[in-house]
Amino acid sequence: MIRKAKAVSRGAGRDGDGDLTTDSGVLSQTPYSFRMRFEDQKGTNPEELLAAAHAGCFTMALAFQLQTAGYTATQRTTEAAVSLDPDGTAFRISRSALTLRAEVTGLHEETFARLAGVAEKNCPISKALGADITLDAKLL
Repeated sequence: MIRKAKAVSRGAGRDGDGDLTTDSGVLSQTPYSFRMRFEDQKGTNPEELLAAAHAGCFTMALAFQLQTAGYTATQRTTEAAVSLDPDGTAFRISRSALTLRAEVTGLHEETFARLAGVAEKNCPISKALGADITLDAKLL
């Protein structure tokens, strides 16, 4: 399986801008720029997209863990907060903090924590990040 996206950039550094497009069309010439990444201008940026990918990947991995264990969640909500930190003269993704809240009938907290941990470790985005990953998982 191969998924593709394209970035087009115009101009230089702080004054440049660009757009992102995915093969699926979900993003289609979606603007991105320095100001969207490091300031408060509306638009997206690579770290926000990575956070969305991590939250989605982990939440889906958890659904499969729960199903295999015989549970069905009424709802699973995950937020991923990705940290971009200085790294010498460049930057790096240093951390992704996952916050999970879920409603699962008949599931004990210990089992939930174990299944959530397995999902985090087996999520392909977690494996690809190479960053510290934290998980705050609670049943509602």
